[in-house]
Amino acid sequence: MAEEKQSAVRPSRLWRSVLVISLALNLAVVGLVIGLATSGRLGDGPPRSFSLGLGPVSQALEPEERHRIGRRLREDRNLRDLDLRSSANQMVATLREEPFDPDAFRALLDEQTAQMAAFRAVAQTAALEQIVRMTPERRQAFADQLMEELSKEKPSRERNSGG
Repeated sequence: MAEEKQSAVRPSRLWRSVLVISLALNLAVVGLVIGLATSGRLGDGPPRSFSLGLGPVSQALEPEERHRIGRRLREDRNLRDLDLRSSANQMVATLREEPFDPDAFRALLDEQTAQMAAFRAVAQTAALEQIVRMTPERRQAFADQLMEELSKEKPSRERNSGG
């Protein structure tokens, strides 16, 4: 009987842990997007470290090329209709509700995931359009810059022991 009780508790704890980790990751993404939107980095110029999942590809682009991609993102009607602040407010309200409704929160996370996927798809398409417009010479230089970006050592992260 005691074994049945213990095995019934374990999956609940496992799912709770999975939900907490998923929540943390999704809130980090929401925070990043809201931060970019409210800081004005999606304004007139390209974001300072324009990546959006393109990593070294975006770093190898010239500033004017990144600027054109940023402009393309701002002009996209679907992206302009994203209300990130409202979405974040809904998440906060759902977290504060008693009793907490994990299904409602999961629906908000799913919606956010879909919005981020749409944003990333537009960014990738805009980057590809930029690359297609390159002259053969510029594309060769871009390939060289991309190789340079790929060969850069990533800074090591030192673990903080907390003491």
